[in-house]
Amino acid sequence: MINNEKEYRQAFEKIDILLADMGDNLEKQKEARSLAEKIQDYEKAHISFPVPTTLLGMIELKMYEMKLKRKDLAAMLGVEASRVSEIMNGKRKISVEVAKGLHEKLGIDGNFILEKI
Repeated sequence: MINNEKEYRQAFEKIDILLADMGDNLEKQKEARSLAEKIQDYEKAHISFPVPTTLLGMIELKMYEMKLKRKDLAAMLGVEASRVSEIMNGKRKISVEVAKGLHEKLGIDGNFILEKI
């Protein structure tokens, strides 16, 4: 468990060392994974990352988190890739069907969507 900022920085230093010299060493791999999980837990509890204030920003964040490309998002939403491109470039408004898909498939809060469209 990481309890403070100093331990957090030390964890990053240690994980850098482990990753540089890990190779196929299973013990070092396990230690690096455990340390990464501790870093994530600390970040969730103590570091607040900025939340997008626009719907397009939120869509981009969710796409990044889910490692989606625009064509992947289009397939997920059941629309043409060109339609997603137009939405992302601000050339097309979001339809009710797309808004519903953003909520169901990407987990974007419905109230947030309604406030922003």
